[in-house]
Amino acid sequence: MAEYDAVIVGSGVNSLACGALLARAGWRVCVLERNDRFGGAILTDEITEPGFLHDVLSAWHPLWVGGAAHAELGDELAARGLEYLNTELPTATAFPDGGAAFLLRNADGNARELGPEWPDVLERFGPNADLAFGVLGTELWSPAGLALGAKALRRLGRAGFAAFAAELLQTSRDWLTETFASERAHGVLAPWVLHTGLGPDAATSGFMTKVIAVAVQEGGMPVPRGGGAKLPAALVQLIRDRGGTCETGVDVERVLVQMGRAVGVRTTAGKSVTAEHAVIANVTPTQLYERLLDESYVSAPVREGARRFRYGRSEMQIHFALSEPARWAGDERLNETAIVHVTPGLDGISRAVNEAERGLLPAEATIVVGQPLTMDSSRAPAGKGMLWIQLQELPWHVKGDAAGELDVGEGVWSDRLKERYANRIQARLAQHVPNLESSLLRRVVLSPADLERMNINLRHGDPYGGALSLDQNFLWRPFARSPGHATAVERLWHIGASTWPGPGLGAGSGTLVAQHLLKPPPSQRALARLRSLRPGV
Repeated sequence: MAEYDAVIVGSGVNSLACGALLARAGWRVCVLERNDRFGGAILTDEITEPGFLHDVLSAWHPLWVGGAAHAELGDELAARGLEYLNTELPTATAFPDGGAAFLLRNADGNARELGPEWPDVLERFGPNADLAFGVLGTELWSPAGLALGAKALRRLGRAGFAAFAAELLQTSRDWLTETFASERAHGVLAPWVLHTGLGPDAATSGFMTKVIAVAVQEGGMPVPRGGGAKLPAALVQLIRDRGGTCETGVDVERVLVQMGRAVGVRTTAGKSVTAEHAVIANVTPTQLYERLLDESYVSAPVREGARRFRYGRSEMQIHFALSEPARWAGDERLNETAIVHVTPGLDGISRAVNEAERGLLPAEATIVVGQPLTMDSSRAPAGKGMLWIQLQELPWHVKGDAAGELDVGEGVWSDRLKERYANRIQARLAQHVPNLESSLLRRVVLSPADLERMNINLRHGDPYGGALSLDQNFLWRPFARSPGHATAVERLWHIGASTWPGPGLGAGSGTLVAQHLLKPPPSQRALARLRSLRPGV
């Protein structure tokens, strides 16, 4: 008899949510994490000064709080110390001219901020919100995916269904400019598409912008009291309380396969851990197909598909510890806003994305400024300030500087290059936050190379698990030869940001796989029908 029912490789939010759901149902669960702490891209640490609890990687949890896993596990996690805080000022954009625009928690306020078109957006979106969010919460290669499509066709009719499908593919630029007259509205909504790994001129970015705008109005920008790491800590405790095992410092080097079925894993220490029903790998396709699986178990087309899997733009983070709270120039509400984007607007974002994708350091990057202390004063000593900076428009291999100011050397992310680029960002931010430099206690910069070293899944500093261009998104994520979460090896499942529904802390892929594993076995007829719909592997 195998030691466990399921062995899960990696301890990101998808792994822990999957493990918690299975453990609650009586499964013997084992989670193995190669790093010395649980949580994947959720890490809270004093990386600047003592007493400053920075969310070093991801920081904001609206997808988790609004997701299916939280709906099922929330009460049990709260009993284990997880408490969420929220705000009425979730996000804003600060423009170069000193003006600002906000996305608020109520429809009337957003009509004032975004323009009179906003109520019509809600009126059009509302009746089919279940379809829009259903796309993001359904295993598309499954009977549930077929059922969602049939539901949409019945409700909308052929013409309406075609229009809905076309809206899924629309760019953010097209949706914003066709919908809102105000460039301020474009500027406050467009930056959010960067948080999905897309740019405003990419297919499907319009759909994602619309969904995020509605979700932020309805759900705000929740964070755990005491730091994001409180979420994985509560999930690990839940798994252990239900009899499961969670271990750090265990590096899995191989998925064990017998008779075409995954039966466990082998660690770099030579230990085998066996699984009766499932091996679940929260890794990139690169890790899964080039390291964990022996190539003899994978067809040549799948191996080639994994080899061609593309990673997206790189990310940099800057963490500031301040001697006093940041004081924004202009609208005083900025001082209380959770996330402020600093950008010229839609065209500025488009230009920065284009420069990064051509290998250039953007001349005027979109600066994502997180202010966790607006909700959670426990993150820093009394009277102090803290800023979390994310830059999502960077190349992995740097060919040049769009501003013509920085010598990029050999194009790698050296300490010198990252600090000089951070100086540019700091100087721009100081124009909006006049006391930034006078109150600076310490600054820590994490380049794309630093991020990759911190987490093996952040390949090339891409925080979103791979490019989300259309051929690696929706039905085709992670790639067309291996869509969905089932793999060519029976009982081996693929989850994480590289799989549908993509990146973020919603735990969507882990939840979908747990739900599948806990369902009664399908009839042979239904199984044959589903297999006939999937591309050959």
